[in-house]
Amino acid sequence: MRWTSALAIYVLFWAFSVFLVLPFGVRTTPEAGGELVPGQAESAPDEFRSGRTALRVTVVATVLFVLFQLNYYYGWITPQSVDLFDRGHMVTR
Repeated sequence: MRWTSALAIYVLFWAFSVFLVLPFGVRTTPEAGGELVPGQAESAPDEFRSGRTALRVTVVATVLFVLFQLNYYYGWITPQSVDLFDRGHMVTR
């Protein structure tokens, strides 16, 4: 695999990981004991720490990417191993 392809795949893993990480560790203003500002959604986070979130996303994306790369090289999971409808004759390399 070329390094540009690997980089593009890593960026996709990073973007996907944002949606995995964002819901965790978030406290709303009422949960934090604060007052809501008029017009503020009740579900809005009290304090958003972008640096901490970016670090968590990077760790998750890196772990997923390493697993992807290992599977790419060692072939643990192949299209034939997840062929649920017995269409192995349709898969070609």
